[in-house]
Amino acid sequence: MSNVVLYTKAYCPFCQRALALLESKGVAFKNIDIGVQPELRAEMIKKAGGASTVPQIFINDEHIGGCDDMMDIEAQGKLDAKLSA
Repeated sequence: MSNVVLYTKAYCPFCQRALALLESKGVAFKNIDIGVQPELRAEMIKKAGGASTVPQIFINDEHIGGCDDMMDIEAQGKLDAKLSA
């Protein structure tokens, strides 16, 4: 089973879209809301190589990117393989 971590904010529509995709696939994930835990924002930026927007998505410690990046991987038919690794 994969280790999926998302850094999000509650009011972010891209975050909600990314979460909805993972939920529709029945994937267990850890959601870190940096609106609630702003002290974790620096950790997110460091792990994401300087990216500061939300969501930032990690699958098995691989930085996937944001919502559009994950949607592109899904459109290419490669997301399920990443999630089942």
